[in-house]
Amino acid sequence: MEELSRITVSQREQFLVENDVFGIYSCFNASDFASQKFLVEIQRDKQLDYLMDGLRKLSPSFSSLDANRPWICYWILHSIALLGDSVDDELENNTIDFLGRCQDSDGGYGGGPGQLPHLATTYAAVNALVTLGGDKALSSINREKMSCFLRRMKDTNGGFSIALQILTYSLIIRMHDMGEIDIRACYTAISVASILNIMDDELTRGLGDYILSCQTYEGGIGGEPGSEAHGGYTYCGLATMILINEVDRLNLDSLMNWVVHRQGVEMGFQGRTNKLVDGCYTFWQIQGIVTESIIHLPTLTGGCNQYLTASGCRDMCSCALRSVHGGGFRDKPSKSRDFYHTCYCLSGLSVAQHAWSKDEDTPPLTRDILGGYANHLEPVHLLHNVVMDQYNEAIEFFFH
Repeated sequence: MEELSRITVSQREQFLVENDVFGIYSCFNASDFASQKFLVEIQRDKQLDYLMDGLRKLSPSFSSLDANRPWICYWILHSIALLGDSVDDELENNTIDFLGRCQDSDGGYGGGPGQLPHLATTYAAVNALVTLGGDKALSSINREKMSCFLRRMKDTNGGFSIALQILTYSLIIRMHDMGEIDIRACYTAISVASILNIMDDELTRGLGDYILSCQTYEGGIGGEPGSEAHGGYTYCGLATMILINEVDRLNLDSLMNWVVHRQGVEMGFQGRTNKLVDGCYTFWQIQGIVTESIIHLPTLTGGCNQYLTASGCRDMCSCALRSVHGGGFRDKPSKSRDFYHTCYCLSGLSVAQHAWSKDEDTPPLTRDILGGYANHLEPVHLLHNVVMDQYNEAIEFFFH
């Protein structure tokens, strides 16, 4: 008891999470894992009911997310697409109309109609429309104005202090007019430009230098120079460097080492060193492992190497699945469900399922899907996090 009284708040929280997770695993025995006889399923009908209801109407408690409405559209639509389903014509038309009213007359999308255009909500809106697919959704994006908006976000006098040295970067991207400069801005701008086929040298110039300066001594990437390595920012930095063809400038061995050590004893991933695991990092961190595997072993287009085992892919998601009741996913078993964690838990589960496929046309084996094919999800594009079928349709639409 005396020892317990001296533990920190973080240690106490870690013990509680471990107990929650191990309580779930205790429902299984070794033969269950060996034979794939899991009492675990996604419960698609409940998931879809939860998601469709959220797209139709949200409770007053969501008012605090007023500036994030394109994100809610994306989280929900992407989750539905991952489950292999789609919305009806009425919901599709209403969503396209709403996002159209979020599109600024000078380019980009705000968090709601009349709100300031912002790169984060622009990324969410574009991904939502790509996920809907079809001429109406895709043609609603004003690519000419979008190109102008992205160029306005380029910063010409961004100064950053690292220790005693002042480093000045030219042509770095801001999140919005007079807004902050960070890795998110680089990724969201380049992701949008890439998928809409409006990327050029002017937009990418200087980004590689900035992202390289954000890689930390741990190997991961921080939000800005001098910041702590973080799973979400590592995803943004790595994906951006791949999209601008400068990924070899990163220390990939160090980055891989940092990412794989973010998996905890609970089988989930943490976002930063010595933090609690969180279901959303199942996507942010696994994406880094799988993407780097493709970089290290280019002949295995879509396959993992020794850094990620098939059993690890399956087992790390079992606790999240076991905690689902009535639809939706959560941060960890003790938390409440929400659309954000539903989106990224499903995204991470999809990446884990398809990590061993040789290419996008090769379905995963039953042994690589926790609970069998009843839990099969659609594959996602690792750099944009949209379902591959929708990504391919968008590329066909915008490149031809």
